[in-house]
Amino acid sequence: HLQLVESGGGLVQPGGSLRLSCAASGFTLDYYNIGWFRQAPGKEREGVSCISSSGDSTVYADSVKGRFTISRDNARNAVYLQMNSLKPEDTAVYYCAADPGAFRTVQAMYVSEYDYWGQGTQVTVSS
Repeated sequence: HLQLVESGGGLVQPGGSLRLSCAASGFTLDYYNIGWFRQAPGKEREGVSCISSSGDSTVYADSVKGRFTISRDNARNAVYLQMNSLKPEDTAVYYCAADPGAFRTVQAMYVSEYDYWGQGTQVTVSS
């Protein structure tokens, strides 16, 4: 049974930081591109960042460039999203997802590229 589990969400003040983790069970992440997505109430799910299976390629949404950093530790079977300088507009449920295919930079932020999804973790940025 393939499963992704996100953790690390919570309530943080504007300007604060959080580190999200995405852990896999039932499979190893080594061969999967991993994406982080988020969905705010009343909005569509959007791509935040993604990383190729090798870790050599990353993509970021314009809204998070310079503030968020994606990384992976295949030895720990985990992918991370370090979020700094958080803003209220970053408030959303954050999901990680896995894609077994070839990494395609343009499509990497598309929801449709990903086959496996976690349940999500809530991030709330508020004073």
